[in-house]
Amino acid sequence: MNLTIKDIAKMAGVSPATVSKIINNYSGISEKTKKKVMDIIGETGYQPTFSAKALATKKSNLIGLIYAGKVNVDFTHPFFNEVVTSFKKTIGKLGYDIIMFSNERFYQDNGSYLARCRHFHVDGCLIIAGEEIEDAIYELDETDIPCIGIDLKLHGPMSSYVMTDNITLSSKVVQHLYLHAIRDIGYIGGKQDSAIAIYREQGYLQAMNSLGLEINKDWVQYGDFHEESGYEAMKRILQSKTYPEAIFAASDMMAFGAIRAIKESGMRVPQDIRVIGCDDIDACRYSAPQLTTIKQDKDRLGRLAANMLNDLINGKSQLSPVFIDSELIIRESCGSK
Repeated sequence: MNLTIKDIAKMAGVSPATVSKIINNYSGISEKTKKKVMDIIGETGYQPTFSAKALATKKSNLIGLIYAGKVNVDFTHPFFNEVVTSFKKTIGKLGYDIIMFSNERFYQDNGSYLARCRHFHVDGCLIIAGEEIEDAIYELDETDIPCIGIDLKLHGPMSSYVMTDNITLSSKVVQHLYLHAIRDIGYIGGKQDSAIAIYREQGYLQAMNSLGLEINKDWVQYGDFHEESGYEAMKRILQSKTYPEAIFAASDMMAFGAIRAIKESGMRVPQDIRVIGCDDIDACRYSAPQLTTIKQDKDRLGRLAANMLNDLINGKSQLSPVFIDSELIIRESCGSK
């Protein structure tokens, strides 16, 4: 027999509201009434439904996880997978569970993330950046539901975001190559509607200009952060009359693609063209040659996102965005130490 809160109230001779208050530890109820209700709950084995408890407390302890964008990352993405793992561990210690919102049928169903959040009574959302961000994300951002973006700028009244300082990140790469007498530096960027891609390219251009280095437009190509796009971008660079001494790719996956294209052309890495990637995914240590890259602190990104979201949920509004530092990891592909 599935008992309801009304059944418990009838057995105890009290109102359903009183039972709800006792279940959720509200004050103002006599000890005698509390004991009577709790004894009945113990004898019957009654368990309040999740939705009833959420409605009563105005808190579900559920966090919505959204992989945003018409082209989005997933659980297999080596960078975001580590960030989400760190977030999950930290938010779990703070007492929350995670529910993932799928967008596989989102466009067919005219879906709304806001409607889903209301339906499941989530306390807040973690939003992972993708490409071609849906209007539904910005609709959610403008509400009173706390949201934290990873690599996604959010400016709503209960939102903030955390990302690596991508301008400084790119500057570190250019400066490292400059200090090793490398002047001809090409660049493979991500899609130009991505905030991360824009920041990384901005950092590359600023560093090149500040050091008085010439920017060859033939050596600046774009991909979509995935390996095949890096391969195609490098092939386009290799069609130019002259070749760069080094390539900075805005993701490790694109760097792997660039290395494949260089090798197919009969040249060597790093002897002929040096390559530096970005993200420091695990595969960097096992590639041939091992990939020099910029390490983003994925664990720190996840932990910061969890704590910031918890603060927003608990009434701390107007959190400023957080930008964290990166580290250049020297391996074989850049030909220097």
